[in-house]
Amino acid sequence: MNYTPRLKQKYNEEIVPSLKEELQFSSVMRVPKLVKISLNQGLGAAIMDKKILENALEEMTLIAGQRAVQTKSRVDISNFKLRKGMPIGARVTLRGNQMYEFLDRLISVSIPRIRDFRGISDKGFDGRGNYTLGISEQIIFPEINIDKISRINGMDITFVTTAQTDAECLSLLKKFGLPFMNQNQNQ
Repeated sequence: MNYTPRLKQKYNEEIVPSLKEELQFSSVMRVPKLVKISLNQGLGAAIMDKKILENALEEMTLIAGQRAVQTKSRVDISNFKLRKGMPIGARVTLRGNQMYEFLDRLISVSIPRIRDFRGISDKGFDGRGNYTLGISEQIIFPEINIDKISRINGMDITFVTTAQTDAECLSLLKKFGLPFMNQNQNQ
């Protein structure tokens, strides 16, 4: 029995035909698709306390459903007592079915748990059809037990797509169900 995530099936059956028509592509192969989702957590305080990094790796692994790896500094910065090669963060890259499952949990469970939520800003596009979303608290994810966390950390979630422009990427992410705020609310 083959299992297909809900959003992957929605992409193939609903999003591809509607985006092909909306963006006026001649082929369905030109329709943008989601390639990967990268979760990244920078932990400057991990320089002083190694336990912070261990907790962050555990939490990222729980959130993503895939083992997180630590990131290391690339340069020396004496003002921060940082040396090249010191662990300073955690990251996870999701692809395939795990990516669609994470996106489904993010849209349907985690984002509605954000306090005072009015929509996602549309200012996180990079000009090449990718979008980065910043989250200030990791406790919005139901996998995290609030009683067991030692400190609240934020994270960046990057959606990498095959879209050529930011407008194509915005259309794709809106079709998946990411709740972007209205333009008139944005100002």
